[in-house]
Amino acid sequence: MTATKAITILRITTALFMLAHGLARLFVPDGVSGFGSFLGSQGFPFSLALAWLLTILELAGAALLISGYAVRAAAAFYIAELFAGILLVHGENGWFVVGITNGGMEYSVLLIVCFLLVFMTCKKPKAA
Repeated sequence: MTATKAITILRITTALFMLAHGLARLFVPDGVSGFGSFLGSQGFPFSLALAWLLTILELAGAALLISGYAVRAAAAFYIAELFAGILLVHGENGWFVVGITNGGMEYSVLLIVCFLLVFMTCKKPKAA
Protein backbone atom coordinates (compact mmCIF):
# COMPACT_ATOMS: atom_id res chain seq x y z
CA MET A 1 0.00 0.00 0.00
CA THR A 2 1.27 3.46 -0.83
CA ALA A 3 1.50 6.30 1.67
CA THR A 4 -1.11 8.20 -0.34
CA LYS A 5 -3.60 5.35 -0.02
CA ALA A 6 -2.86 5.04 3.70
CA ILE A 7 -3.51 8.75 4.30
CA THR A 8 -6.70 8.52 2.23
CA ILE A 9 -7.92 5.70 4.48
CA LEU A 10 -6.99 7.76 7.55
CA ARG A 11 -8.73 10.86 6.14
CA ILE A 12 -11.97 9.03 5.38
CA THR A 13 -11.98 7.03 8.61
CA THR A 14 -11.46 10.05 10.83
CA ALA A 15 -14.13 11.89 8.84
CA LEU A 16 -16.56 9.05 9.55
CA PHE A 17 -15.78 9.31 13.28
CA MET A 18 -16.63 13.02 13.26
CA LEU A 19 -19.70 12.43 11.05
CA ALA A 20 -21.00 9.97 13.65
CA HIS A 21 -20.34 12.57 16.36
CA GLY A 22 -22.38 15.22 14.55
CA LEU A 23 -25.19 12.84 13.59
CA ALA A 24 -25.47 11.53 17.13
CA ARG A 25 -25.90 15.07 18.41
CA LEU A 26 -28.71 15.58 15.87
CA PHE A 27 -30.61 12.43 16.69
CA VAL A 28 -30.30 11.89 20.44
CA PRO A 29 -32.87 13.66 22.60
CA ASP A 30 -31.58 17.06 23.73
CA GLY A 31 -28.38 16.52 21.72
CA VAL A 32 -27.91 19.96 20.21
CA SER A 33 -29.86 21.76 22.93
CA GLY A 34 -27.91 19.89 25.64
CA PHE A 35 -24.66 20.85 23.93
CA GLY A 36 -25.90 24.44 23.79
CA SER A 37 -26.68 24.35 27.50
CA PHE A 38 -23.19 23.06 28.22
CA LEU A 39 -21.62 25.81 26.10
CA GLY A 40 -23.75 28.38 27.92
CA SER A 41 -22.58 27.03 31.27
CA GLN A 42 -19.02 27.61 30.06
CA GLY A 43 -19.79 31.28 29.36
CA PHE A 44 -20.21 31.13 25.57
CA PRO A 45 -22.70 33.69 24.24
CA PHE A 46 -25.41 32.55 21.82
CA SER A 47 -24.74 29.04 23.05
CA LEU A 48 -27.60 27.29 21.23
CA ALA A 49 -26.71 28.98 17.94
CA LEU A 50 -23.07 28.06 18.52
CA ALA A 51 -24.05 24.43 19.20
CA TRP A 52 -25.96 24.32 15.93
CA LEU A 53 -23.08 25.96 14.05
CA LEU A 54 -20.55 23.47 15.44
CA THR A 55 -22.84 20.55 14.65
CA ILE A 56 -23.35 21.74 11.06
CA LEU A 57 -19.60 22.32 10.68
CA GLU A 58 -18.90 18.81 11.98
CA LEU A 59 -21.22 17.36 9.33
CA ALA A 60 -19.91 19.61 6.56
CA GLY A 61 -16.29 18.98 7.53
CA ALA A 62 -16.85 15.24 7.33
CA ALA A 63 -18.39 15.59 3.87
CA LEU A 64 -15.42 17.69 2.74
CA LEU A 65 -12.88 15.22 4.09
CA ILE A 66 -14.64 12.24 2.53
CA SER A 67 -14.90 14.00 -0.83
CA GLY A 68 -11.32 15.26 -0.69
CA TYR A 69 -12.23 18.96 -0.97
CA ALA A 70 -11.01 21.67 1.42
CA VAL A 71 -9.21 18.96 3.37
CA ARG A 72 -6.81 21.31 5.13
CA ALA A 73 -9.61 23.63 6.27
CA ALA A 74 -11.73 20.74 7.57
CA ALA A 75 -8.77 19.12 9.34
CA ALA A 76 -7.82 22.46 10.93
CA PHE A 77 -11.41 22.93 12.16
CA TYR A 78 -11.45 19.49 13.77
CA ILE A 79 -8.05 20.06 15.40
CA ALA A 80 -9.33 23.30 16.92
CA GLU A 81 -12.64 21.75 18.00
CA LEU A 82 -10.95 18.73 19.61
CA PHE A 83 -8.42 20.97 21.37
CA ALA A 84 -11.29 23.06 22.74
CA GLY A 85 -12.94 19.86 23.97
CA ILE A 86 -9.75 18.96 25.81
CA LEU A 87 -9.62 22.39 27.44
CA LEU A 88 -13.32 22.46 28.36
CA VAL A 89 -14.02 18.84 29.31
CA HIS A 90 -11.54 16.07 28.81
CA GLY A 91 -8.37 17.60 30.26
CA GLU A 92 -9.79 17.76 33.77
CA ASN A 93 -10.75 14.08 33.49
CA GLY A 94 -7.16 12.98 33.02
CA TRP A 95 -5.65 10.94 30.22
CA PHE A 96 -7.71 7.77 29.92
CA VAL A 97 -11.11 7.62 28.26
CA VAL A 98 -11.99 4.52 30.32
CA GLY A 99 -10.16 2.56 32.95
CA ILE A 100 -8.03 4.43 35.45
CA THR A 101 -10.00 7.60 34.76
CA ASN A 102 -13.13 8.18 32.67
CA GLY A 103 -13.77 10.77 29.98
CA GLY A 104 -10.12 11.71 29.59
CA MET A 105 -8.33 13.21 26.63
CA GLU A 106 -6.53 10.23 25.03
CA TYR A 107 -9.13 9.75 22.26
CA SER A 108 -9.13 13.46 21.41
CA VAL A 109 -5.33 13.55 21.30
CA LEU A 110 -5.29 10.55 18.97
CA LEU A 111 -7.80 12.22 16.64
CA ILE A 112 -5.78 15.45 16.70
CA VAL A 113 -2.67 13.53 15.64
CA CYS A 114 -4.67 11.86 12.85
CA PHE A 115 -5.99 15.20 11.61
CA LEU A 116 -2.49 16.72 11.82
CA LEU A 117 -1.19 13.93 9.59
CA VAL A 118 -4.02 14.49 7.14
CA PHE A 119 -3.41 18.26 7.21
CA MET A 120 0.36 17.96 6.73
CA THR A 121 0.19 15.46 3.88
CA CYS A 122 -2.62 17.11 1.93
CA LYS A 123 -1.52 19.08 -1.07
CA LYS A 124 -1.77 22.79 -0.48
CA PRO A 125 -4.16 24.59 -2.83
CA LYS A 126 -2.32 26.36 -5.64
CA ALA A 127 -2.46 30.15 -5.68
CA ALA A 128 -4.43 31.63 -8.56
